[in-house]
Amino acid sequence: MNPTLVATLAAAGDQFSSLALVLASAAIVAFLAHRAHQPLIVAFIAVGILVGPSALGWVNQSEPLELFAEIGIAVLLFLVGLKLDLDLIRSTGRVALLTGLGQIFFTASIGFALALVLGMSRTVAMYVAIALTFSSTIIIVKLLSDKRELDKLYGRIALGCLIVQDIVVVLVMITVSSLSSEGGSNLGVQLLRMGATALGLLVGMWVLMRYVLPRVMELVASSQELLIVSAMAWAVSMAALSDWLGFSVEVGAFLAGFAIASTPYRESVAASLSGLRDFLLLFFFIQLGAQLDFSALGSQIPAAIVLSLFVIVGKPIIMLAIMGIMGYPRRVSFLSGVVVAQISEFSLILIALAQQLGHVDNDAVGLVTLVGLITIGISTYMINYSHRLFELFKSRLGLFERRQLIGEADPVIEEADFIVFGYGRFGRHLVEHLACVGHSVMVVDWNPYARLQLDDPSASQRVRLVFGDADDPEFPGTLPLNGARWIVSTINDADTNRVVAESVRRWGATGKVAVTALSISDHVRLQAGVERGVIDLILQPFDDAADDAIAAMARED
Repeated sequence: MNPTLVATLAAAGDQFSSLALVLASAAIVAFLAHRAHQPLIVAFIAVGILVGPSALGWVNQSEPLELFAEIGIAVLLFLVGLKLDLDLIRSTGRVALLTGLGQIFFTASIGFALALVLGMSRTVAMYVAIALTFSSTIIIVKLLSDKRELDKLYGRIALGCLIVQDIVVVLVMITVSSLSSEGGSNLGVQLLRMGATALGLLVGMWVLMRYVLPRVMELVASSQELLIVSAMAWAVSMAALSDWLGFSVEVGAFLAGFAIASTPYRESVAASLSGLRDFLLLFFFIQLGAQLDFSALGSQIPAAIVLSLFVIVGKPIIMLAIMGIMGYPRRVSFLSGVVVAQISEFSLILIALAQQLGHVDNDAVGLVTLVGLITIGISTYMINYSHRLFELFKSRLGLFERRQLIGEADPVIEEADFIVFGYGRFGRHLVEHLACVGHSVMVVDWNPYARLQLDDPSASQRVRLVFGDADDPEFPGTLPLNGARWIVSTINDADTNRVVAESVRRWGATGKVAVTALSISDHVRLQAGVERGVIDLILQPFDDAADDAIAAMARED
């Protein structure tokens, strides 16, 4: 047999065995973390450290691990793009741009000053400060997806902010690379070329969205397996094209998902790929842990603690200040700020690139590595328990909230027959029906850019949309509760519905209170409110719709 072939097969066997050991280790550590109620992301990063060069050395520049990680990133951002639509971009584009750029500017400025105080040279301080500005799109999207809060207002704002950051990352990488090149005009030429490339990519994507992809999706949708394979091929191909053009894999995969978000097949694709996404992202977090270099830490621990505290505390405060000035309530601002309280994997790539170019030394690489490990670990817990943190600090956050909030109209609020919390699909149909039969309705939604969408123009005259946070127990005190016959929460979260029911009663509501339960477990949790007389009715949209469908079919027999 050919000796080269034998060596290749042997190497493949070693890689397979190493991969098996890594997966077995991940399963064991994940099981222990789950039983201890710890985030699995932290567990997987710990596995990466354990099997990486710093410990056991099972993984060292593993090509299969890196490939699986990149595919996992592509699938994750593809699914994020699937959930977006043009209305979402219109509603959050301005705040995403301002928070993204504002957070980068203020974080870099303060970080630069801190680095100088810690004794770094101006060049090293500049690189460290820039590295502190970026937050991890992968980690944030994964955590918010697990919490099912990516579609909430603060999740949308955070996602938009992260997209802005990713664009800035590309520009920074181009600038840093050009610093080692000959010729003063090289940077301008590269930026001009990148702008033209981006414009061409977006135009090509628009043409495909408009004329090609809907027809292709219709053809492949006849087979579920074909639909999934085609969607995966599209996602990975666009990610590869974006990477080849000089952008990140994330940008291409995100655009691939967005391109088919308006088709009727996006829910089917998203549901089918969610399990594959979770499995492949395991390799990303393991690889992230394996790449952490502990050999260059030296005496960087004190500086790393100072900078980590700035990232964990300072970046959320910067977001709070920017969004507070724009008029967002403190809850939305706080939750958006907590999300960005870590540095990105791109921060590690940037500082490594600067080291290769001779701009920084090993101490700077070790410092950013340690800051990344600390902030990613702590921010994971902060994001998972963000609502509890808000309840803990909300009384001290009034400084970051304007008296007149964005989306609020005149503070004098007229009475209404019905007050409906939530303007989603169920809430919209309920409001339309109530208004059409002549009732006055006040709709409360915490999206300041929400707009009434009623089919009957005359009915819209009896509906008023106000901005408010259903999770804030103080907010119902601003509503005309005494004049409402019914107060209805159509929000699909049992904890929020419990807060709404208890707070409206505490603020003197005399009408009846109805809340929504989408599952049996939610119904059981809300039943306690019925027994205490806080809740009068639990709505079950799915069960009620099924009963109506059965009754309709029975009438046709």
